[in-house]
Amino acid sequence: MNKIAVCGKGGSGKSVVVRLLADGLQERGRRVLVVDADESNTGLHRMLGFDNPPKPLTDLLGGKQKLEAQLEEAVRAGIPEMSVELIHQEMQLADIPPEFMFETGGIRLINIGKILVALEGCACPMGIVSRSFLKKLRLEPDEIAVIDLEAGVEHFGRGVETSIDCVLVVVEPSIDSLEVAEKIGELSAQIEIADVWVVLNKIASDDIADRLRNHLEERDMTVIGVIHQNQEIFESCLDGRPIRGRAAAEDIDQVLDFIFP
Repeated sequence: MNKIAVCGKGGSGKSVVVRLLADGLQERGRRVLVVDADESNTGLHRMLGFDNPPKPLTDLLGGKQKLEAQLEEAVRAGIPEMSVELIHQEMQLADIPPEFMFETGGIRLINIGKILVALEGCACPMGIVSRSFLKKLRLEPDEIAVIDLEAGVEHFGRGVETSIDCVLVVVEPSIDSLEVAEKIGELSAQIEIADVWVVLNKIASDDIADRLRNHLEERDMTVIGVIHQNQEIFESCLDGRPIRGRAAAEDIDQVLDFIFP
């Protein structure tokens, strides 16, 4: 279990959970790689303590325009998009130049790519790079990759989850979040991902947690942890600064105890 995908509705707190997981895994002696595969959210690097994000992995592969051309050529040749590979050789973290992978406090960060300007075009190449990179990435036994996926479910259409070991769905107290979680459960079953678990986030009371848990378990989705409302996390997100120390440590330890018993 060394590639963990984190997904959910936009605003549910995916990036916060990614940061908490990274801290908790490091405390347990794991070497942590965070993969920023959300092309629209630009703040994960700050949450992790980096002043700037690393250069995008799409640039390492020649840039978005080149990747779009390769994708179009493959499709014209009759290759299904799901079979297109933009990375052809196995990769280890030592193969990645330092400008494309930053490290601070023992946590490393890779950025797949971002939509930064208007009329930039489809994000499809970035999804295929995410899928190809995760498929070709070879981690050591003590290395764990935590992947922050884009909000919603489009990444399932690109097959990103076919290259990971488990899916964590972040659910906040809203019907929209529950509906997205339910859809993620359905899509995961279609591609035969067995380990799909839910982490409740922004929880103000046990009553709210119980209501969400009952709703999800009626749909055969297992809740493995609860992240309670936390003032330190709220202020860090508001100020755009790193989440310091062991915020929500007990909550995230409950999640990690389930994944790594």
